[in-house]
Amino acid sequence: MTADLHSREHTGPEDAEALSPEEFKSVFRRHPAGVAVITLAVGERLVGFTATSVISVSAEPPLIAFSVAGTSSSWSALELADTLVVNFLSAEQAEVSTRFATTGIDRFAHGGWSRLPTGEPVLDATPRWVRGRIVQRTPVGSSHLVCLHALSGSRSEERDRTGAADDEVPPLVYHNRVYHRIGDNSAL
Repeated sequence: MTADLHSREHTGPEDAEALSPEEFKSVFRRHPAGVAVITLAVGERLVGFTATSVISVSAEPPLIAFSVAGTSSSWSALELADTLVVNFLSAEQAEVSTRFATTGIDRFAHGGWSRLPTGEPVLDATPRWVRGRIVQRTPVGSSHLVCLHALSGSRSEERDRTGAADDEVPPLVYHNRVYHRIGDNSAL
């Protein structure tokens, strides 16, 4: 059963104590998240955006999910797409994340991407990516939860700018409005 929180009325006494949008955002600013860029093609139109909400849902079958605001300029393409690519960014790709989070620009004009044989754009320097088929789009609040079945993936055979091998490339992490890298010195 899917709950549509946007259309349900909440008038119970516990709702009066709900976090404000600013309080809610403040909580999640302090919760570090990996950074990915979602890329897709609808006909010849290329679409991409930065996401920090990517989660692993299930290993059997392999399912991934992410959320996107219903007001996002990418939502109209996501409604039409069958497949897309989740590009997991390395710590060397903060500029890529910023570019794909910027509105009003051609995010693909800078280059650094190619098309898979199936047509979706994939970022060339991304150490890991997963191509998936969209299996569900669920409206939740003012956003949509998009779930995909992972079909294929890749690891870059190249080394990053520091010369690190693929398995040694630290991920890009977003925490409190700042990009971070995870390295050996951050392990507990």
